Amino acid sequence: MQILMAVILGALFGFVLQRIGAADPDKIIDMLRLRDPRLMKTILTGIGVGSILLFIGLALGLVDSGHLSVKTMDWSVVFGGALMGVGWAISGYCPGTGVAATFSKGLDALFFLLGGLTGAGIYTLLYGSLADTFLMNPLFGGKMTLAQTGIYSALLPKIPGWIPAVIIGVLFIVGTILLPKTDSEPVNSRDSHV
Repeated sequence: MQILMAVILGALFGFVLQRIGAADPDKIIDMLRLRDPRLMKTILTGIGVGSILLFIGLALGLVDSGHLSVKTMDWSVVFGGALMGVGWAISGYCPGTGVAATFSKGLDALFFLLGGLTGAGIYTLLYGSLADTFLMNPLFGGKMTLAQTGIYSALLPKIPGWIPAVIIGVLFIVGTILLPKTDSEPVNSRDSHV
């Protein structure tokens, strides 16, 4: 049942990525070059709304904090994140959008996906020899969150986790409203499909 649910949710997520243009490398590159903020607004709004709903759900007991997982912060995450960011800027794909685009954009998305899988495979093979190096030394407490979730150490341990999460979520949403419009953005709401 879990595999079926993962396939259904993955397909729905891929459909949404296609619909909003997140699987289109030209739209991604225009966003990263700050030429067209529409996709950025969609992403920031999604993060803001998701943060608010998640932490209110945690506070009300509707979401079990045992389902949350935080990656340990170490140098490998810093270098890997920087490498992924450079690859995203060059190719116009990130791992999620690359998978979605593979089914609609053709060979360039497929090569991106194969390159990502090759890189992940190489990292897996080298992990044993990298485990004892500085790359795996925890930074900033290792598994730490900004807001208290009930499991991990938090930077703001005395404040209920939902308060900073909701504030940050609202700031993300307000930020999207304050982002300037470009000439390519429709002004009329009936023309505003992305």
